[in-house]
Amino acid sequence: MTTLSGGLVHQVPADLADALTESEHTRDLWESLTPIGRNEFICWIEDAKQEKTRVKRIHRAMEELLEGKKRPCCWPGCIHRTDKKPGKWQQDVLIDKKPRK
Repeated sequence: MTTLSGGLVHQVPADLADALTESEHTRDLWESLTPIGRNEFICWIEDAKQEKTRVKRIHRAMEELLEGKKRPCCWPGCIHRTDKKPGKWQQDVLIDKKPRK
């Protein structure tokens, strides 16, 4: 099994690792990302509440990597990082779970 680099906080889960190692190209694209970029993809995938959403996000991550994207589209960012303070929106919506107005 090929070892894949993780992110700043998150490690690569098995289902994502399986998808990434299906081709050498996607594995190389993954490894070319910064640790922050890898972390954002992993957190976005792991944030899915349903298995079907998780599967869709893994497929979408593969597509976005092939399109040259360095971070997942429309993701506000990992709330688990300790090297930066969460933004106000992240704090209110993702951490404190305040309802949107």
